[in-house]
Amino acid sequence: MAHIALIGATGTIGSRILDEALRRGHTVTAIVRDPAKLDRTDVAVQTADVLDEAGLPDVLAGHDVVVSAVGGGDGPGHQATIAPAAKALVGALRKTGGAPRLIVVNGAGSLRTAEGTRVWDQPGLPDWLLQIMHAHGDALDYLRGVDDVNWTALSPAGTIEPGERTGRYRTGVDELVTDAEGASWISAEDYAVALVDEIERPANARRRFTVAR
Repeated sequence: MAHIALIGATGTIGSRILDEALRRGHTVTAIVRDPAKLDRTDVAVQTADVLDEAGLPDVLAGHDVVVSAVGGGDGPGHQATIAPAAKALVGALRKTGGAPRLIVVNGAGSLRTAEGTRVWDQPGLPDWLLQIMHAHGDALDYLRGVDDVNWTALSPAGTIEPGERTGRYRTGVDELVTDAEGASWISAEDYAVALVDEIERPANARRRFTVAR
């Protein structure tokens, strides 16, 4: 079983990753800024700021994998956390010799559609959503230049929301995964299944992959 450090354990996706990892018997340490927000007795909790590169190595040491489910709703243009967190985590892991492994929750915006455009090029998307999409795109661009840390980025389908855990999903790399009607969707629960599967059976070292039902 893996010893997982999970950042963002209280969010919509992070909480599902936490539940899925515990369901399978993994040991999880939740890395949080405010321990009061995680009212659970089944996980260890350590207090740290994901942007504190200097303080992170001591917190992350001893884990097999770091999962970052960081959101981006707390800064101007949603740029204050997503890409800076990826950079801080890579910097911290470099100080530990490149271990543990890093898995980052990424966005769907930079995925290519069947028409050859990117998801974020679709007309009518609200500005707040575009900001988040491009922040995730910036994080992915940064990670793609990193070759001394074992990272993986997991992008969801075009739509991800709470739903049923079925344990079924299809995968892609940089192309949006759609069904026969062109829809792209996955539940947050099945996204978590795919991410924990990647922890248990690594298949996407130093690349992004994507999942959809």
